[in-house]
Amino acid sequence: MIKAISTFLSHRFVSTLKLFPKMSFIPVDAESHFPIQNLPYGVFSTEENPHHRIGVAIGDQILDLSVVKHLFTGPELKNSQHVFEMETLNAFMGMTRAAWCEARATLQKILSASEATLRDDSGLRQKAFVPQNKAKMHLPARIGDYTDFYSSKNHAYNVGCMFRGPENALMPNWTYLPVGYHGRASSVIISGTPVRRPNGQTRADESKPPVFGPCRLMDIELEMAFFVGGPSNNLGTNIPMAKAEEHIFGMVVMNDWSARDIQKWEYVPLGPFLAKSIGTSISPWVVTMEALKPFVTDNLPQDPPALPHLSHPDNYNFDIKLDVSIKVPDASEPAVVSRSNFKYMYWTMKQQLVHHTSNGCNVNAGDLMGSGTISGTTEDSYGSLLELSWKGSKTVDVGGGHTRKFLQDGDEAILTGYCEGNGYKIGFGTCRGTILPANPI
Repeated sequence: MIKAISTFLSHRFVSTLKLFPKMSFIPVDAESHFPIQNLPYGVFSTEENPHHRIGVAIGDQILDLSVVKHLFTGPELKNSQHVFEMETLNAFMGMTRAAWCEARATLQKILSASEATLRDDSGLRQKAFVPQNKAKMHLPARIGDYTDFYSSKNHAYNVGCMFRGPENALMPNWTYLPVGYHGRASSVIISGTPVRRPNGQTRADESKPPVFGPCRLMDIELEMAFFVGGPSNNLGTNIPMAKAEEHIFGMVVMNDWSARDIQKWEYVPLGPFLAKSIGTSISPWVVTMEALKPFVTDNLPQDPPALPHLSHPDNYNFDIKLDVSIKVPDASEPAVVSRSNFKYMYWTMKQQLVHHTSNGCNVNAGDLMGSGTISGTTEDSYGSLLELSWKGSKTVDVGGGHTRKFLQDGDEAILTGYCEGNGYKIGFGTCRGTILPANPI
């Protein structure tokens, strides 16, 4: 009975707050990724206050939630305001979806142009907001585990064609389950962190033994990822499809840097290893699934149909526009080399999560799950240089008369993603990183 009353009050509280206007008293440029319809979470610090704290992006500002935690007075959060004083989002991510929705409704209320609580309290307002250009962003969560999937059929088919031919492009299991591998959480890094070209074993000529030296085929992978949320499932139990949405907190743009020549030599028989642990960059702002709901689009048809435990009739695919740009040292501006979209995913995030736990594997709030490279149906929508250069057989125009097949030292990769609403954008900011030279051998 108590739980039912709490649920009713929570829903009533959220519904009431939804009546407030969607315009904020904080100015928001039309091209901004961070209108009041978005309100993504991140972790930041400043030179004046190096303590890591949770913030929400609004326009070109960050709302410091540690300063306004007392304003979260709904039934789900009034006794849990301490989660906004933490140095990471893990505790908040570990709450229920009802708490996430209530927090979003509260934020939309206190940031609304018609709400005086924060707008007219000059002292509180001065303490609560930090310009984004004065902040340093950090990883939003303590990432205990990181899994990377391989869920874009276009990408999987392209890579399969390169190495096995069209007739054997997809492995027999690919259309039956979301293929993935356990990655290295310690090398997940925040956008802006440089990535050093790795040294490793490669074998360019099959008639000769391998050699150890700097990677020659440095690549990017255009991905998105979601953070797991909600209470953890115990080891030996699964998350069923009916509960999957309650465990998907929000999304980031991701670049899974890849050393293709190292990967080619080492991946048999157990898959990615050192070629993938050199760095995995993520955008700093976690966009919640509630903010992305208006951009739900049709799931891609699956043939054969997913097995019953992986089947879900509701759509859980999203129209998120994705761009990849490369800035080479001798060019004045970055050049867009690919325009793709998250809607090209064959396996949905729900299916990824359900499959991941179907054997009883336990997942925790703050775990990160990557989509795998996202490629569209046309050559200008491929999500990796491996595809854009078709295994190095052609060059990619990177602007200013320069071309690339793979990344050179000093090149910067810049990934962006956003949804386009009626007069506004829901975006993730940028996911960027620059290649540093390999360490001397």
